[in-house]
Amino acid sequence: MRGGTVQINWHDLQPVLTLDFHPVSRRLATGGGDHDIKIWAIASDDSDKKLPTASYLSSLSSHSSAVNVLRFSPSGENLASGSDGGGIILWKLHINDDGSEAWKVHKSLLFHCKDVLDLQWSSDGSFLVSASVDNTCIIWDANKGAMQQKLEGHLHYVQGVAWDPLGQYIASLSSDRTCKIYANKPQGKSKNMEKMNFVCQHTLVKAELQSHDDSKPTVKTHLFHDETLPSFFRRLAWSPDGSFLVLPGGQCKYSSEVVNTAYIMSRRDLSRPAIQLPGASKAIVAVRFCPVLFSLRGSQSEGLFKLPYRAVFAVATFNSLYVYDTESAAPILIHAGLHYAAITDIAWSSDAKYLALSSRDGYCTIIEFENEELGQPHVVSGKKEVTEANVTCRNTKPLTVDSMEVDFGTSEVKMSACPADTMTTPPVLAKNSTLEPLKADSMEVDLGASKAKMEANPVTVEVTPPPVSAKKSASSNPTKKRITPIAMTTPPVLAKNSTLGVKEVTKGTAACEDAKPLKADSMEVNVGASKAKTEANPASVEVTPPPVSTKKSASSKPTKKRITPIAIN
Repeated sequence: MRGGTVQINWHDLQPVLTLDFHPVSRRLATGGGDHDIKIWAIASDDSDKKLPTASYLSSLSSHSSAVNVLRFSPSGENLASGSDGGGIILWKLHINDDGSEAWKVHKSLLFHCKDVLDLQWSSDGSFLVSASVDNTCIIWDANKGAMQQKLEGHLHYVQGVAWDPLGQYIASLSSDRTCKIYANKPQGKSKNMEKMNFVCQHTLVKAELQSHDDSKPTVKTHLFHDETLPSFFRRLAWSPDGSFLVLPGGQCKYSSEVVNTAYIMSRRDLSRPAIQLPGASKAIVAVRFCPVLFSLRGSQSEGLFKLPYRAVFAVATFNSLYVYDTESAAPILIHAGLHYAAITDIAWSSDAKYLALSSRDGYCTIIEFENEELGQPHVVSGKKEVTEANVTCRNTKPLTVDSMEVDFGTSEVKMSACPADTMTTPPVLAKNSTLEPLKADSMEVDLGASKAKMEANPVTVEVTPPPVSAKKSASSNPTKKRITPIAMTTPPVLAKNSTLGVKEVTKGTAACEDAKPLKADSMEVNVGASKAKTEANPASVEVTPPPVSTKKSASSKPTKKRITPIAIN
């Protein structure tokens, strides 16, 4: 392994805010404060002492403000970039007659009213989701260039968004100290395809840690940093197989000290964190997974995960880089003091040979790995094997994190001793402490209901019931009637005992002939003028008078005789 900061003029000494590798070639795209996107060719030097080289190829100059995020589509045919002001541009790759590459503007997506901070493609490249300073996320149809759905609910900037590789979930992280998990609940069909519809299933806000001393009250703390965190980005990421999600920007209070951390969420239970990474000296702002899965080395008898392969991911703080794998608890690589300003983004090349960082100091760091230095690539026979591995995860033993065992098979938390050679004691967990069910927006998540659901249907355990209905569904007795779908589809946004008035309004509109006359609040009507008009045009007396005078004329019936002013009075 070798690498370091490449001392070239990346973006006219302006901050480099984002970068990404092309999924097919080793092209590196960077975006910065100079409003441009630049394409670079990354190559290795034969000398062991020299750093990898970056050769400038072209610039994409259609943005009018700083480029905050850019991501290549899974096929590599398209590039999406988001900037200040809310603009998103889709670029399409064209091959010229001489074989050279050219990126041209394909579509412009204009719906966000403020800066776009993060975005990600769906696994098939047909859709993408964006996060913005306007407190919303938007799902876009990349083929049509139109908005598919708008996700609202955050109360502050949405600084990170991640799309599940299996297409079932979208996760967003905001500076309002919450993480929202959206689940796809299709509604109807459009052109023989289910229409995408994401609804909020979990909201992570606070966690409760029960002290071993019963005399002390339960400690309830926020999971994430607030809006004072000096970073525009909180880039979260899913693992390549979708088995777990890593959330940056975490914090945990240990005694009177606040420890920076990142949370790992299991796909089996997205209502609460399963593992906390050891505390870093600075806040964690970005996470990115290596796209290549590696075979197990067998060097560690106990690790953080029980998977049939190893996943490698990079975690970036303001000034340091940590690289973890799922077979060992300690980082396999640590780089500190790489830049003079905050790190903004992370990118892996498609062959896992290069790892790149961008920074606000105007430079990028490129780390090169030797062949098979990270391990032997793992060959996955099919998607079914990966999915089953996510569920079983080698359930010979539950996960071990210091003195806390997390059994994903039963969603139970047990206490046990940690082997001395597995990991150091994380400072974020008190000794003999137990993790209580997470409360999302003052709604308790009943883990017993989740357990019962997983035991009844382990194949579909990836989608858990909404938190608000978990408690009710756990206590309800089974009957011959089909009540489970009603409990699972209870919208989490409605308060208890609340009702919708749409049907009532519709019914009232249809029966408007039998309804009572409308009343004007405090509006005076000149009865004399109405009277004079009635005298002038007696033929129109069968037409209903204005609402204010209906009450007086409701008892009068039209006759063949001419209605005189005396009869109306």
